[in-house]
Amino acid sequence: MKSELLIQFDKIFNYCFQLFKSKNADYGPTWLLYRYQSLNDEIWRKAKRIRTLEDHNDRACIPEGRDVEYVGIINYCIMFLIKLDTSVDIPSDEDIMKNFAAFDEINENIIYSAYQAQMTNVKNLLIKKNTDYDDAWRSMSITSMTDQVIIRVYRIRKILSNCGKCSVSEGIISQLHDIINYCIFALIKMDSNLITSG
Repeated sequence: MKSELLIQFDKIFNYCFQLFKSKNADYGPTWLLYRYQSLNDEIWRKAKRIRTLEDHNDRACIPEGRDVEYVGIINYCIMFLIKLDTSVDIPSDEDIMKNFAAFDEINENIIYSAYQAQMTNVKNLLIKKNTDYDDAWRSMSITSMTDQVIIRVYRIRKILSNCGKCSVSEGIISQLHDIINYCIFALIKMDSNLITSG
């Protein structure tokens, strides 16, 4: 029988995946044109808005709340992970810039399968880490989770500036996995309508 955490993870995953597919239907896979730093900046932009909302008691000029931003971060992280995975049969941003018609040749099912594969990797890591840390996230504040996301965004920026190399630390993929898991934990702690209605 699935634990409550995994049931909630699957609801969040399903919501994020359906949103990803809907945006792909509207725009196509234009996110493939992002370079790594641009994807990291998108994650930063959303994380900064979350922190601003936290600091101002969720007073916002636009209707989207923190939960929407956490979902956006999750999807940008998955896009980043797909682009880092050289085994996925999709063109690079350099290939597309050389031949814009390559967009029309992209099989959306390959992208959807790649998305699901990345989320499976994240889920497996979540299970292992949550076992080792014994649900430590449950005693964390949501603001601490936001700070963990922001810290990892900065780490990715630093790793990118070092041409992707780390001496002793975990690389970009590990940072992205952690960001996704903190976003998932935050959504669960918020009891977001995005998942409780799923």
